[in-house]
Amino acid sequence: MNTLLPEFFRRVDEQPDGLFYREPRRVMHIDEQASGAARALYDELLPARGQILDLMSSYHSHLPNKFSRVVGLGLNLQELEENPALHEAVIYDLNLNAQLPFDDEQFDGVVCTVSIQYMTRPDDTFKEVARILKPGAPFIITFSNRMFPTKAVLAWRASDDAAHMRLAKSYFAQACEFGNICTRSHAPDEGDPLYALWAYKQTILKS
Repeated sequence: MNTLLPEFFRRVDEQPDGLFYREPRRVMHIDEQASGAARALYDELLPARGQILDLMSSYHSHLPNKFSRVVGLGLNLQELEENPALHEAVIYDLNLNAQLPFDDEQFDGVVCTVSIQYMTRPDDTFKEVARILKPGAPFIITFSNRMFPTKAVLAWRASDDAAHMRLAKSYFAQACEFGNICTRSHAPDEGDPLYALWAYKQTILKS
C-alpha cells in the first residue's frame, strides 16, 4: 500500500482523545467468542512470565494470566484500574505524544486489541513500539469490524476488512524494524470476526 496522505488520518471528532475518554467507555468491540480467539492467540505467541505492554488499553485486556508484568497504556484511569490483567496503568495519549514513555528494549511483547483504527500517527507509533520491544519480541494487532466512528481515522472508516488488513500491514512495513508479517482470521458464521497480524522485532547482528 502506498504511503497515505495526512488527510486519511483525519477524524470526525478532532478534539483531544483525552476529552472523549474522560468518562469510562466500557465497550468491548468484540463478543465473547472473538475475545476468546484473541486470548488464545496471545497465549500462543507471548512468553510466560514476560513483560507485556497492552497498548491503547481499557477495562479488559483479553490476555491470559501468565505474565510477570502487564502495563496498560490508555486514556481513562478508572477503566485501567478496573482491568484485572494489569499490574500498572499509564495514562498517555500516543496521538499527541509520539515518544512512548518507556525505555528501549523493555518489553517481551506488545499487543493492541481493537484499537488500531484510532491511531492518527501509526508510523511514529509502530517505530516506537519497535524501540521498546526486545529483539525477537512480537507486536500483535487484533481488530474487528466495530469502532467509535467519530474517533476512527478516515482510512479505516472508508474501507472494508480486507483493506484494513492491508493498511495494518503497511504500518509494519513502514516501521522497517519488523520481520515477516503473519496473519490469522477468526470469521464465524455468526458473531464478531477477529483479524490478527503480528511481526517480530528483527535482531540486528553486530559486526
